[in-house]
Amino acid sequence: MAINWYPGHMHKANKEMTEMLPQVDLVVELLDCRIPHSSQNPAIARLGAGKPCIKILSKSDLADPEITGQWQAYFESKASVKTLLSTMEPSDKADKFMRLYHKLLPGKAAGGGKTLAMISGIPNVGKSTLINALVGRKVAKTGDEPAITRGLQKIRLNQEVTFLDTPGILWPKIDNENSGYRLAATGAIRDTAIDIEDVAVHLGEFLLDHYGQRLQQRYGLDSAANSAIELLDMVGKRRGCLRRGGHVDLEKVSSLLVNEFRDGLLGRITLETPSMIATEEQQVALKKAEKAAREAARKKKKRNGEGHSKQWVR
Repeated sequence: MAINWYPGHMHKANKEMTEMLPQVDLVVELLDCRIPHSSQNPAIARLGAGKPCIKILSKSDLADPEITGQWQAYFESKASVKTLLSTMEPSDKADKFMRLYHKLLPGKAAGGGKTLAMISGIPNVGKSTLINALVGRKVAKTGDEPAITRGLQKIRLNQEVTFLDTPGILWPKIDNENSGYRLAATGAIRDTAIDIEDVAVHLGEFLLDHYGQRLQQRYGLDSAANSAIELLDMVGKRRGCLRRGGHVDLEKVSSLLVNEFRDGLLGRITLETPSMIATEEQQVALKKAEKAAREAARKKKKRNGEGHSKQWVR
């Protein structure tokens, strides 16, 4: 999918983070618990490779708890990674964070060294809210729109740890089309950057496959829809999302479905599992290989054509 939203400050932030990373001892990545894989920035994974990492699962109160457990086990299968849910009380959250920090960096903590922890994540995932909760006071600006924080800033947690707060950044190309739709569904991408109808159709198809009973209960449907378009038509009629002539207003009902998902009104829902992502990554790798093969064949054909042309001239 094409996403036409990659503000200049994101490019600048990527560059600044790259320059600062050698000084960073610990990477703290805030993920949306509803899309733990899709909300992982590949740039962060590349830049922070080899460094201890705490993955904090934000909005876990909106996510399917059983699948959240699967993701925690998946991430913590790596010895250098620990996970933390963000729904606990602020004081408990800070204590839990410090315990994980001591486990990941026991030598540095025991030696009384100073630690710089980079906090990263996609837009609208709640980094500033997290920092305020950990520090115990309002030191970072929060808001409902993506891209509130626009520059790097250092915030002291205690005598041991200083946070390096970074802007929420996306990446210019999303290889997995499904991840793009999930990012849009959760609000990481501005709604003006992609058609809300496309997002609702993708979301609706997933919900029908995995949470169909929830949809029937929420919207009072007598029967299950056979497709996302049929679902939107049924919901639109039930909720009065109509234009003149009694036709369903697709844009209006699409916004309704997406916003009710974001607000948790459909229940605790997670849009991806580790096994699902493994399958999708295989498909993405296959498409990349096929594209590379076509490009190589095209270049070879072009070279051969140029060679024949030169021989003809002589």
